[in-house]
Amino acid sequence: MALRNIRKEQDEILRKPSRKVELFDDRLQTLIDDMFETMYDAQGCGLAAVQVGILKQVIVIDTEQPGEKLVLINPEIVETSGIQRTAEGCLSIPGKSGIVNRPMVVKVRALDREGKPFEKVGRGLLAKAFCHEIDHLSGVLFVDKVEEWVEE
Repeated sequence: MALRNIRKEQDEILRKPSRKVELFDDRLQTLIDDMFETMYDAQGCGLAAVQVGILKQVIVIDTEQPGEKLVLINPEIVETSGIQRTAEGCLSIPGKSGIVNRPMVVKVRALDREGKPFEKVGRGLLAKAFCHEIDHLSGVLFVDKVEEWVEE
């Protein structure tokens, strides 16, 4: 495993759409492992591959809840409900946070690291992480959705 450089807000790659993963090979497994290591080193709870310069639809999430160390490949949101209005930040935009409206409950459909399909329902922080990281795959950053900035 290796730490990868997290791309920052000014990097144009963050605004590009990511491509679907079609090949589940050793390189993908290395990317996933590196992404977890990089996310933990940066003290984050989610990371999209584009944030380390790879335009693939790969996300890792660990909200420190039992069973929530997740790999989502080619994820899509299939259902949402409720609303939460909370502060949000991003490893690619250090030092900034703002209030963003997100669904309280989010159901995603994705592939795991072996390419097996699964669905997962997230509530609260996990729902927010799903939305935030899936936005990255379309080149959308949380700053695009901020309603009110929070002083750090």
